[in-house]
This record gives sequence, C-alpha cells and structure tokens, in this order.
Amino acid sequence: MSNIPMLKGSITPIVTPFKNGAVDYDTYARLVDWQINNGGHGVLVNGTTSEPSTLTVQERNRLVDVAIASAGGRVPVVAATGSQSHAETVDLTEHADKAGADALLIVTPYYIRPPQRGLVEYYADIGSRTRRPLLIYHIPGRTGVNMELATVKAIKERVPHLVGMKHAVNDMGFVTQMLDAFGADWRVFVGLEELSFPMLAVGACGLMNAVGNLAPRKVADLYEAANKGDMEGARKLHFELFELNQSVFFDTNPIPIKYMMKRMGLIANNEHRLPMVPATPELEKRLDRVLTEARLIEL
Repeated sequence: MSNIPMLKGSITPIVTPFKNGAVDYDTYARLVDWQINNGGHGVLVNGTTSEPSTLTVQERNRLVDVAIASAGGRVPVVAATGSQSHAETVDLTEHADKAGADALLIVTPYYIRPPQRGLVEYYADIGSRTRRPLLIYHIPGRTGVNMELATVKAIKERVPHLVGMKHAVNDMGFVTQMLDAFGADWRVFVGLEELSFPMLAVGACGLMNAVGNLAPRKVADLYEAANKGDMEGARKLHFELFELNQSVFFDTNPIPIKYMMKRMGLIANNEHRLPMVPATPELEKRLDRVLTEARLIEL
C-alpha cells in the first residue's frame, strides 16, 4: 500500500507489438523505456490498448515481467490482470503480485454481464489473493456491464486495498459521486481521452490514455498543469490534443494508434491478431493528416 502516492499522472497503456504473429518483447521493452524517457509518469501493461484478449495468459505474464525489468523502478508499473474468466484473472493477478507490479487494474468481467452482487463477490475474491493496491477498470462500452456506486462501496468494505478506478465512460457525475463517497485520496484515472481535462478539473488523479503512446510528454504536461492549478494552461493543452485524442477512435483502438506509431518509427509495423486488422488505406491518409498537424511526422 506504500505505492499508493505514486499512482498519479499519465500512466500510458502500452501497445503490444507483434512480429510475424508473435509478441515482440524486445520492442515492447524499448517502448516502455521510450515512454519513461519522454515524460510518462508510469506504464500500464495489458490494458485495452494492448489487445489483451488476443494474448495468452503466458504472454500477458511475460509482458508484465518485461515491463517491470525495463522500467527498473523509475516509474510505477500497473498490471491489468482482469479477464472474462475468473480462473485467468486469478493466474494473472497472482503472477503480477509476485513479479512486483506496483498496482493491479482489474476489468469488470466482460460478455458475462453479471449482476451487481456478482461483481462484489468477484472483486472480494480477487482482493483476498493480493495485498497490492487494486483499481477497478470500468469500461462498460467494452464489457457490457455498468458498475453502480453502491457496488463500489460494497467492494471497498471487503477490500480495504481497493484504492480507485480507471473510469472509461462518458459519465462525469460518477466521478464526483465517487470522490464525494471515498474522499480526495480515491484514485480516479481518466480512460477516455477527450474527457481528460474535465475529469482532472473535477479531481481525477491521472490519465490512462492510449494517446500517451504517441505524445507522452504533452499528455503528462496536461496532468501536471491541472495538478498545480494552472487551468488555463491545462485547457490550452486540452485543445492542442483534441484532434489527436479523437483520432484514437477513428477505428477500434488500437488500430489507429498502431498505424500512427509505425509512421512515427516507434514500431516496425502495425500488426494485429485477428479479429483485429490493420488500418485501411483511407484511414491511413486521415491519420497521416492528424500526425502532420500535430507535428509528429512530416509528409
């Protein structure tokens, strides 16, 4: 629990690079290092942007190991250890715990659409298996299940080391409700790019945004400006990032991100695993324009 104060700022969900169908761990290690050297406050392993549902448990566990080794204690490493399967979540959580992850992010089980009481029991069970700080990953657009405030309160009562949530849904009111219920130390991480500034203004402690793969320094600067009360500066960065933030969702994340990272020379190719597929030629042209206007490439 001593890691809780470190859980703030821009913690980027790193993409998973592939090479001929296999996970490219060497490139992944370089991406972690590049992220830290370019202003990121932390890294998130196996987040949605990492395409975790296309990875095996063994691959996800190894990515955690690589990220921790590459970070070398310079910034917090948060491991996303949730899955559709409770058994897989247990395996992923226990591995990340033993490997030394600074915190664990656990998505609400997807597809199953459990009742709220099932979510309470699920998180209580996972929480009993680790003492690491836990964060709920709330992304109903992907999982098909919405978490209610009463459910979060019930989980918190049984899991004292539940410290916050990655909130990836357009519901600003829920952020205020949580901070009112749990206090200013409750960690709310923004999971939707274009809501970064508004949620930070309300009291979010940081960002877990895919666009950090492209512009880690600027995303970190947005957090830092808001954190020190420079709302004019933060608002300016909000609008500077606006089109780049929107581009993440020109197609299913991380299809646009991987193409743009390839164009920036960060990864050798924008390879995916099925059913994910690379950007279309039409999308490539649209993304090239965004990158050019953001001064991340020159045409």
